Amino acid sequence: MSRKHWLAAYGEKIPCEINPDAHGSVLAMLEAAMQRFADRPAFRCFGHTLTYADTDRLSRSFAAFLQNKLNVKKGDRIAVMLPNVAAFPIAMLGIVRAGGVQVNVNPLYTPRELEHQLNDAGVETIIISNGASATLAEIIGKTAIKQVISVAPGEGIGAALPAPPIDARPQNVITFAAALTQGGALPFTPVALCGDDLLFLQYTGGTTGLSKGAALSHRNLVANTEQFKAFMGDAMRPGEDVVVTALPLYHIFALMLNFISYYSIGAENWLIANPRDMDGFVDILRQARCTALTGVNTLYGALVMHPKISEVDFSRLRVAIGGGAAVLPTTSAKWKALTGKEILEGYGLSETSPILTLNPPTATNGFSATVGLPFPSTDIRLLDANDEEATIGEPGEVCAKGPQVMQGYWQKPQANADAFTTDGYFRTGDIGVFDAKGFLKIVDRKKDLIIVSGFNVFPNEVEAIAAACTGVAECACVGRPDEKTGEAVRLFVAKVPGAALSEADLIAHCRCQLAAYKVPKEVRFLDALPKSNVGKILRKDLRGLP
Repeated sequence: MSRKHWLAAYGEKIPCEINPDAHGSVLAMLEAAMQRFADRPAFRCFGHTLTYADTDRLSRSFAAFLQNKLNVKKGDRIAVMLPNVAAFPIAMLGIVRAGGVQVNVNPLYTPRELEHQLNDAGVETIIISNGASATLAEIIGKTAIKQVISVAPGEGIGAALPAPPIDARPQNVITFAAALTQGGALPFTPVALCGDDLLFLQYTGGTTGLSKGAALSHRNLVANTEQFKAFMGDAMRPGEDVVVTALPLYHIFALMLNFISYYSIGAENWLIANPRDMDGFVDILRQARCTALTGVNTLYGALVMHPKISEVDFSRLRVAIGGGAAVLPTTSAKWKALTGKEILEGYGLSETSPILTLNPPTATNGFSATVGLPFPSTDIRLLDANDEEATIGEPGEVCAKGPQVMQGYWQKPQANADAFTTDGYFRTGDIGVFDAKGFLKIVDRKKDLIIVSGFNVFPNEVEAIAAACTGVAECACVGRPDEKTGEAVRLFVAKVPGAALSEADLIAHCRCQLAAYKVPKEVRFLDALPKSNVGKILRKDLRGLP
């Protein structure tokens, strides 16, 4: 295979390389947008609107508070444990302006998970939704937290989710609104930032144990933003775009794409704090008439099944991007029938800021069932078990090199040694296959592989076939021990309400389209499949079911 054979598929509009130093820092890139689009709406949330000028002013106030009241210095880690509310972007911009490093925290973490992350990152200040206060209260005495900044309803910048007060802690507590008021009367001192300075500690999901913090620099995020914008071309229009953000901003997908990339071009961003409220989500889509939308397969699947989705005007939609987990062909087909647009599936990880590959918006061959082409300035090699490069059509571990790849895991030298090849490629742990044009297909995670009588079974393939069976709302498969074959395929299914679907029906459907060793040996029906907070189906939880 010739190196970077995918470049031939770029066409004339996508550059082969980008400049990862186009902006000295993420802050420099976003401050330029503040000036250029000052009067344009930046964020809408819970009926409140913030202009770009508002985010400039309020984030300066917050940075001044951090500098003067909390003595935050360059490189200090500050945790942000918020859903998608207007306080999130103000906090992030303020932290960056003060020279801090943002540690993104899932508001639904358990006390154990929160304690580990705060201590691993060395956090002394946390900005937290009142909804997560009980979790923090359980473990705050076991951490180095000195200051709690609470985000509650009624602060004039968008409400957090309803929650109990946080008055039971011995530590210093101040509301976010009070911090902004105090900071507004204090001097702000700009901090010199460069591309190698740390921007985020983005903790991985911890599927292989305790989560690790991917150290992402300003250069990493500038690079991925420039790669994304170069790839999208005319599909992004400065000062015109309207994006709806249902995926959580504490997740790197929405943080880089919905926030940083679209903010840098003056987009109007509608924040959805609770995407599980599908009625509210559809109502926002009706109001926003968005030009861009991001989601995971389960989110798009839920949208197309909503009884009022036909009332949404999608005529302005130019871009629908899917990631986080495989987008099923059935989901994409229903989405295109609804909106006229393909779901552009992409691929990446927390460790890669996050995007490595994406289907270009210029593609004319329909849904590709791949994660697209590698980004400009990105090199991807597929390595077999002997670290030899796989040929076209043969599977191998996806290993990536590019300016968006993390500096390393935070204070984890052994993990870093294991995560990179000797020549500097990051090992993703995912198995992929390149086709002749350079489109990459992710066949599965190494750890999710099912081995039946010595044959490899990739769950994604089985799930795609099963999902096409009439009456299946969603499905996932895992391996289970089997005396004869070592492992067997076990399929979990949530039915469409009212569907008459049996185990025999599903097995017969799969048998027509899959080799015998790939056909599920057992089908279990559940009311709903377990999912992460970003909508990924959790196979690890399914493995634990009897």
